[in-house]
Amino acid sequence: MTDTNEDLLVDFRDVTFRREGRTLVGPVDWQVELDERWVIIGPNGAGKTTLIRIAAAEEFPSSGQAFIMGERVGKTDMRDLRAMIGVSSSALGNRIPAQEKVGDLVVSAGYAILGRWREDYDEIDFEQAQNILDQVGAFHLMDREWGTLSEGERKRVLIARALMTNPELLILDEPGAGMDLGGREDLVGYLGDLAMDADAPAIVMITHHVEEIPEGFTHAMLLDEGEVVAQGLIDTVLTSENLSKTFRQPIELDRIGGRFFARRSRPGGLHRAK
Repeated sequence: MTDTNEDLLVDFRDVTFRREGRTLVGPVDWQVELDERWVIIGPNGAGKTTLIRIAAAEEFPSSGQAFIMGERVGKTDMRDLRAMIGVSSSALGNRIPAQEKVGDLVVSAGYAILGRWREDYDEIDFEQAQNILDQVGAFHLMDREWGTLSEGERKRVLIARALMTNPELLILDEPGAGMDLGGREDLVGYLGDLAMDADAPAIVMITHHVEEIPEGFTHAMLLDEGEVVAQGLIDTVLTSENLSKTFRQPIELDRIGGRFFARRSRPGGLHRAK
């Protein structure tokens, strides 16, 4: 039996994922602890979504060992693992019928289904759904239909659904994608509050943009073509040099008020955040 650390929610050991003979991710060694908030950054096709699909117990690694909540992926019931993980992603959002009511969408997360059918719910379930929607600033959307929501409203509802099961691990796949500046900043502010809440679950978030990283995030991983460029404490990993390697062009990184901002450096420009 392989030893595992009970404090590790994610423990990847030499994990590789291949499809049709092509390596999409790996080899990767990666550990996520209970109180950590991770951001995974990289260009399109870097393998970010594939990596977190393994972390969400939705894919099996092609080689190596992946432990989730101390259980080895492929050697345990994946449904039990998924019950402890909250996931918010555009892929899930695309499956939701336009006429689905927000309240039903959130409360039905306990059954891992989309919307209510013939399941039995207690009053405490509806109270919890209302409280979570209130926490994410979406209580007023309770009776709205999914198809009438803006992109920002949809992202908040998906996060509420992901939190409905009191997960130990919260996975956010590009939560700011498709949002306008105001909506993005509202969401980043909320996620910052969540990240700094000691009672919140561990968080792993994918993004393409450092501007979308909320305050309170502790760790970062940079991926390019399935390989880890750098990982560890966010202040060590997020540097101009590492971002330039990841995106293969000269990048300048600034940090203002706890937030990161990046741009392509001008000829002769300085990398400020080394």
